Amino acid sequence: MEMTIREYAKAAGRTINPKLSMLDVRNHALFEMASELGEVHAIYQKQLQGHEVVKDHLIEELGDLMWGVMELCFAEKIDPQEVFEYNIDKLLKRYPDGFDPERSIHREV
Repeated sequence: MEMTIREYAKAAGRTINPKLSMLDVRNHALFEMASELGEVHAIYQKQLQGHEVVKDHLIEELGDLMWGVMELCFAEKIDPQEVFEYNIDKLLKRYPDGFDPERSIHREV
């Protein structure tokens, strides 16, 4: 299924606990993102112990991390499309011709 960022945010948002205050939604999002990023790290930590990185497991954990990002956008009343666009604009200014190690070390933007 193909969807836009806003469609994803709307679909993810319907699973936010409606009994929480916006402060609690924000805090839940922060805890969610931290714990899910830890799960992504664990996949690669286990790789160092001989485990394979299972793509489906990685996709699942990245999805959970993205859900947390959408929850934080919801709590802070931020359009996630704006986040994506802002980030790309910043990267285009920083690296107008693609990645450049010199521009990475000596950032102007």
